[in-house]
Amino acid sequence: MRERRSVHGRQERTKPSQANLAVSCSECGGPIVHDPDEADLVCADCGLIVAEQEIDAGPEWRAYTADEREQKSRTGAPTTQRMHDNGLSTTIGWKNKDVYGQTITGEKRQQLARLRTWDERFRTRDSRDRNLKQALGEIDRMSSALGIPEQAREVASVLYRQALDNELLPGRSIEGMATASLYAASRLEGIPRPIDEVAAVSRVDDLKIKRAYRYLSRELELEIPPTSPLEYLTRLGSEISCTTETERRAKELLENAIEHGVHSGKDPVGVAASALYAAGRLTNDHVTQSVVSEAANVSEVTIRSRYREILDAGTEEESA
Repeated sequence: MRERRSVHGRQERTKPSQANLAVSCSECGGPIVHDPDEADLVCADCGLIVAEQEIDAGPEWRAYTADEREQKSRTGAPTTQRMHDNGLSTTIGWKNKDVYGQTITGEKRQQLARLRTWDERFRTRDSRDRNLKQALGEIDRMSSALGIPEQAREVASVLYRQALDNELLPGRSIEGMATASLYAASRLEGIPRPIDEVAAVSRVDDLKIKRAYRYLSRELELEIPPTSPLEYLTRLGSEISCTTETERRAKELLENAIEHGVHSGKDPVGVAASALYAAGRLTNDHVTQSVVSEAANVSEVTIRSRYREILDAGTEEESA
């Protein structure tokens, strides 16, 4: 038995069908939507009830603000690779208050302090957990300093876990392998950071990061594509506060330069910075060599030599 639901109520109607398998209305072809109030599947156009008394997997409560939703929720945060225990362990709060908000006695405070100590010890019971806790903390700290999104942080955490499982850590520092994992993850996710920027927020120098990165990519057989100068263009344009026209023109120059192979064998950051400087000159935007070189952390000599090559490639494209 199926019904047709109108705005003002229900009208009985008999029409058998495979209700649960319907993806569109059998009468008007309209989309099937879920009615949360009645737990029914209803046609959005004609109001035909396709299925009744569907199981509602949502909560039994309602929340109208983010704070209210957080207070009523009885589940914790989702599992994540960014924590050594995947976020499955419990945490004892630091506030010395009871459930009613009243300050607890001194004896209870001492008991809670002991519980927090043992809880922290049991969260890192072996050397592997302690290693992961330190490394993933380093990855999160460096990611926050570099502005790397959560997806790349997850990938970096997975890479470090794989390195730990494959016993790639003996003889190498935890900080070095953590930095190499973050650098590799940023390249895999298409949001690369120059090695000198990563070294600036790391606890190891750039030479150790390069060695650890080569070792990690070789042992884990990571297929990391070469970095394109276009991936650095938007970030550099934001740092030097250039106009949209300059950034658009720089993108065109870079695409022409890539077609002519000008970027081959050169630092992609320097090529992107040179394209921004060349585009600024073409659009009469006040983009100086010193500003661009400081933002890209390359020398002004590199800017001067690269931008001529980029302009020549653009001239050849226009003449062709």
